[in-house]
Amino acid sequence: MKKIILALLVCSALGVRAAEKIVVTVTNDLDIARPAEVVAVPFSEIQRLLPDMLFDHLVVKDTTGEVIPAQGTNFQPEEHHDYYRDLVFQHDFAAGEKSATFTIEKTATTVPPYPAKVFARYVPERFDDFAWENDRVAHRIYGPGLDTPAAGGSRMISSGVDVWCKRVRYLIVDRWYVKGHYHTDTGEGLDMYDVGTNRGCGGTGVWDGQKLSVSYNWKTCKVLANGPLRVVFELTYEPWDAGNGVKVSETKRFTVDAGHNLDEIESTFDFAPAPGASGELTIAIGLTKHSKQATAATAQDEKAAWISLWEDFRNPMSGNLGTGVILAPAARLAGLAETPNDRLILARVKPGETLRYAAGAGWAQSGDFASKDDWSAYLASWAKRLQSPIKIAKIEAQ
Repeated sequence: MKKIILALLVCSALGVRAAEKIVVTVTNDLDIARPAEVVAVPFSEIQRLLPDMLFDHLVVKDTTGEVIPAQGTNFQPEEHHDYYRDLVFQHDFAAGEKSATFTIEKTATTVPPYPAKVFARYVPERFDDFAWENDRVAHRIYGPGLDTPAAGGSRMISSGVDVWCKRVRYLIVDRWYVKGHYHTDTGEGLDMYDVGTNRGCGGTGVWDGQKLSVSYNWKTCKVLANGPLRVVFELTYEPWDAGNGVKVSETKRFTVDAGHNLDEIESTFDFAPAPGASGELTIAIGLTKHSKQATAATAQDEKAAWISLWEDFRNPMSGNLGTGVILAPAARLAGLAETPNDRLILARVKPGETLRYAAGAGWAQSGDFASKDDWSAYLASWAKRLQSPIKIAKIEAQ
């Protein structure tokens, strides 16, 4: 005890005090612009350098000293514990900008939440939809309630991903469910995307070289983070028959960030290989072709592992829509394929392996993409960003 008291007295005499802020230096290897790039600083580092910090008493400032929106994440809130994960904020890297510096500072008072740019929720009032959005685009995936007699004529088994097209930057999911008639554009956008039992915008399945075996509607859902800048949620799918007696189950984790047209997805597949088989499966990630409603132009880059569709819908209200899928660099590309209704990009997985990819959509009427070339350029740029992620080069207390 005497040694502890002596150490405290020495520190006091030397004027030692706890740090009040952290300086974070982030580096970028690419020459292209990287808008809305996400910086995720581990809370373990923040707690190490600011041991007396409080979760809701932190602000982030950019190089100019301006406070920028930030979000703390905790993927285990049900534990009522400080299992903090990351402090998330964003930066628009200009073309050629190689580094950026930020400060994380303690505040005397609580910091109110910033305006939300992302949102996700379970929608029990619409046959168990799960819907999500950011300031660019919205999506939904169908849940167990849609495969019950209560769904009536809408009853359907589908694990495809729907697209809701937005003209506006604010959140619309809740309002559209309330107004009901979101198949007509009244100024905010519309749902004109027909998924049916197809893959939609990034749905998965098992490919045997000739046909696609797909899961049922999602079984469970869990929101892990819900804005204002990042949404993270998980959906699970019960085992389905992938052929040759192989049953496959899937867990999908979506990360949805503000300012992006693509979501990052981690799909983990659990299965027992068939006797005598290679021990791997070929997973297909698809984009639905709407041949009755639209004419489509395709693009792909197998080296960069992405595919796309650019559809010109015959109904002028629907306009033009791009959809795309990009495999993460670590994924094992197994080629491209097609069914009558879907374009597919293929990857090999082992039992329990997680396949990472990005999928999303861009609507011409949003003002973000005027042509197929614009959409293809966006996907090509995103593939480069996946291959060369930004790096936190230094974190130091001041």
